Amino acid sequence: MTTSASVPTGPEGAISTEGTVTDRLVEANEQYAAAFTDPGMDARPVLQVAVVACMDARLDLHAALGLELGDCHTIRNAGGAVTDDVIRSLTISQRALGTRSVILIHHTGCGLESLTEDFRQELEIEVGQRPAWAVEAFRDVDQDVRQSMQRVRTSPFLLHTDDVRGFVFDVKSGLLREIDPA
Repeated sequence: MTTSASVPTGPEGAISTEGTVTDRLVEANEQYAAAFTDPGMDARPVLQVAVVACMDARLDLHAALGLELGDCHTIRNAGGAVTDDVIRSLTISQRALGTRSVILIHHTGCGLESLTEDFRQELEIEVGQRPAWAVEAFRDVDQDVRQSMQRVRTSPFLLHTDDVRGFVFDVKSGLLREIDPA
């Protein structure tokens, strides 16, 4: 099953097999740009919301949340972890671009559930340098969402921490399940 509906096609609509995946994506961009019109938006999200989510390719956040272009800021990384860089992005989102709400979305079947912090040690052995970042592996997705909500709510850099909600996205059903922060 292919999910790349916008992959460029060659003659007779055949999918282009020439070049690398990046070449195909650049070709898709050229087709996109040919029909592109400036939507006339600025960088401030219309719904004043920032969504922090896992980078998992199975999560189509705009479709899952009924969002349109310009509605939100989307911040993604492995596990949807609230790292220093996520706090940085949220701080800019709130203080410079007017967002007031934060939605955290983790999901079932996350790859970080099968990793441990030993991953860093393995990398150090392989490349001779230990990463400065934490893996942010976890075993209990609900607890990981609670931890993420707590990190956002207690950040001194964020202006708006009263509307922070966390969810687990079920990759089999597409449904969100809200996590009680307690």
